Amino acid sequence: MQNLNTFNTTELNLELFHLQSHTSFDLPPNLPVIRIGKLNDQILPDIDVSNLPDADVASRIHAQVQVTGSIYFIEDLGSSNGTFINNTKLEPRTPYLLNLGDRIDLGQGGKITFIFQSKQDQQLNVASSTNPTALQPQMAGNSRQNSVDKTSKLLGLALMVAGIVLLTANIQVGIYIRLPGVILCTAGVYILFQRKLNHNLGWLLLALGIGVIVFTAQGFASINLLLLIGSGSLFLAGYQLLNTGKILDHDWRSLQELIKK
Repeated sequence: MQNLNTFNTTELNLELFHLQSHTSFDLPPNLPVIRIGKLNDQILPDIDVSNLPDADVASRIHAQVQVTGSIYFIEDLGSSNGTFINNTKLEPRTPYLLNLGDRIDLGQGGKITFIFQSKQDQQLNVASSTNPTALQPQMAGNSRQNSVDKTSKLLGLALMVAGIVLLTANIQVGIYIRLPGVILCTAGVYILFQRKLNHNLGWLLLALGIGVIVFTAQGFASINLLLLIGSGSLFLAGYQLLNTGKILDHDWRSLQELIKK
């Protein structure tokens, strides 16, 4: 998930653009830590989401943006519903590098969504406010390559291999040989072992028998339908996990939680 690409933000006036309300929140470069949450008695948030739609999905102390020189990081502070970058859930208390165009969601379901951007992009966002999803292709080039973590790729590859192994291990392959070819070959071999009979006849019958087998034999392959469906499902699930980091809109961490429940 963490991205090693860096960029210079010293000359950019950065902000978090809230897609649902088309509201901009400044990210002052002189603040080392910018806290995101709702009003509470412990810490006053620098970005207050209390008045945003669906604010109930956000925790009072939800996340924070750290500024180190010209590099920006985001960290989930152990929120109840989690923080997501480009649809990938962050590990709590772990800083993740932010790139321009990254999509930040507080909780699942896309209820509170921010775009990390420079202020010079604000006019583009306002112009497309009737269709906020139009921003997605713009940010795809920056984030798609980094949206799938290494663990998801390895698990996806393992599922694809498991699907292929399950399929190949249960395919039954064989060949049907018609009786005339077998009889001719048997007769030819019998004559070859008889000293008093003409061996040329034996070789001829053997050749005829092999020819009949080659031209009349039928191959077959069979597999159980349930095994075919199971192996296909494993392969498709692995392919999704390898390329998108998710299986049916669930990443491997949320799948673990579902299994535990």
